[in-house]
Amino acid sequence: MQFQRVAVGAAAAALALAAPLAASSATAAGPTHPQFSKVQYNSPGKDSGSNGSLNAEYVVITNGTATAQKLSGWTVRDGHGHRYRFRHFKLGAGGSVTVHTGVGRNSSHDLYWNRKTYVWNNTAGEAILVGPHGHVWASCSWTGPGKGSIHC
Repeated sequence: MQFQRVAVGAAAAALALAAPLAASSATAAGPTHPQFSKVQYNSPGKDSGSNGSLNAEYVVITNGTATAQKLSGWTVRDGHGHRYRFRHFKLGAGGSVTVHTGVGRNSSHDLYWNRKTYVWNNTAGEAILVGPHGHVWASCSWTGPGKGSIHC
């Protein structure tokens, strides 16, 4: 009988040790899809409505995975119906892309929404990253004017 208690105690100890190891390895694996890393919801300076001011309002999406991710068909949206849709775009492993509100020429690091008005609310809002089949993969929200940007 005493042997059984030791065996049960040893099994419980082994399980107790295994649980933190499993949790830490899942955390160490990192993200499994692109995420927001920053939202600049209030462009610096006066909101003049100029293209430069519009382009100083942006979101940064980072691919923390070890493989390139196709974002074609994905969208960035807010809670008021504004939506940016990625066309044919692939985000490299470990790479980032900035989606600016205003007009510009797309590149592998900068994309442009081509809007003539601001998207992000300066006092409170949420940026939402949605996959091609409607699944919400990431969101980043803020309340209050703060510093005008948030790291997600």
